[in-house]
Amino acid sequence: MPRLLAGKVALVTGASSGIGEATALCLAEAGAAVAMSARRADRLSGLVEKIETSGGTAVAIPGDMTVEADAKRAVEETVATLGGIDILVNSAGVMQAGGIENCDTDLYRKVIDINLMGTVYTCAAAVPHMLAKGEGDIITISSLAGRKGGPMTSAYSASKHAVNFMTDGMRQELGDRNIRVCTLMPGATETEVGDNIADPNWRTAIKAHVSKEGAVKPRDIGEAIVFILSMPRRTNISEIAIRPTIDTSA
Repeated sequence: MPRLLAGKVALVTGASSGIGEATALCLAEAGAAVAMSARRADRLSGLVEKIETSGGTAVAIPGDMTVEADAKRAVEETVATLGGIDILVNSAGVMQAGGIENCDTDLYRKVIDINLMGTVYTCAAAVPHMLAKGEGDIITISSLAGRKGGPMTSAYSASKHAVNFMTDGMRQELGDRNIRVCTLMPGATETEVGDNIADPNWRTAIKAHVSKEGAVKPRDIGEAIVFILSMPRRTNISEIAIRPTIDTSA
């Protein structure tokens, strides 16, 4: 991969697997120094080793993005260790399934805490550094579920719908100060997103959906992110949807 992002510093949350992991690898291949945050410190360590073995620069900053102090620390340690923050990729997220009848409101709260508030926390911490530098890029991984709700996935869809509108609001606030903001909405992508769903039937259904033949691969998303970031600064790809070619109705 061409070193299109040489000299840039990126922070990727949710980097221990799936889209976050693939994005960190793609950014490093494109020349960026990459800080990575997630709860699973052991996986982050392995990813740092992989990037460094390939000649890249990476640091692990374990943390839980639902904890505001952890999110702020991830940003501040990125700046202190790598000398700044040019790129923030919000990839930390979780999915749960369940309807409103007899719903577990704690699950709703957890979904909203990580998908929405985790993104708020990292953006709030990163934006002052980007404004001081005079440029920056924020890419938030949302979902096509944020465009259209569905039965049993209302908490997830609601959180991603909120992320979509918050992210576009940031774009309008920050664009005239050279900070580009993008909402990236994947469809079925081969990740661990279904692994922690509490309901066993929905866990099986979602895992089958994201692992089906023709599903998007995490690296496809990572390469798209490098493309978005490599556009001339006069150009902001503010919203992009990436879905399996075979999914013609969703």
